[in-house]
Amino acid sequence: MKLYLSSFRLGDRPEHLVALLPAAARVAVICNAIDAEDPAVRREKVADELRWLTELGLRPEELDLRESADFSPYDGLWVRGGNVFVLRSVMAESGADKTLPELISGEQLVYAGYSAGPCVLAPSLRGLELCDDVSAVRGEVLWEGLGVLDHAIVPHLDSPGHPETELLAGVAELYERTGVPHLKMRDGQALVVDGDRRELV
Repeated sequence: MKLYLSSFRLGDRPEHLVALLPAAARVAVICNAIDAEDPAVRREKVADELRWLTELGLRPEELDLRESADFSPYDGLWVRGGNVFVLRSVMAESGADKTLPELISGEQLVYAGYSAGPCVLAPSLRGLELCDDVSAVRGEVLWEGLGVLDHAIVPHLDSPGHPETELLAGVAELYERTGVPHLKMRDGQALVVDGDRRELV
């Protein structure tokens, strides 16, 4: 697997993301975690993601899973944060949840992103309802993650500038109390996985 899983945005060491990808890589930017937001606000946030990734020398373009889940043209994915339950629902509706684990394990794609993007890779999303509003999901709430990771990720911890840091401290406490394997991350950090190499940077 090749993963760059950041707590918030690009993190402090985005060169690790660039190193996982070929030169001038074509990257699909998935922003479905913010589908419940106002469309104009959503467009602005998508534009921000595209700008940041372009500044790294990548070639990003939005791939809206509500319209297509064809990952074949891309070297990597950048999965934006937002509501993990909304993201999970759209992944199911599009069929992405069936194809992505195989593409990731076979290293046909580099999977990268932040916040909800990494969180959705866990075996289960239980506990994250303490932070993300499940009522934002249209239809059935799915509690199973994609299972790409064998542990949960808890982002934004000890990050005073982030509005969800206290809520996620509650999630981490729940996981500690109930024995759920998890990785704690503060903003600026990213988990880098490259084959057998695994490093928190």
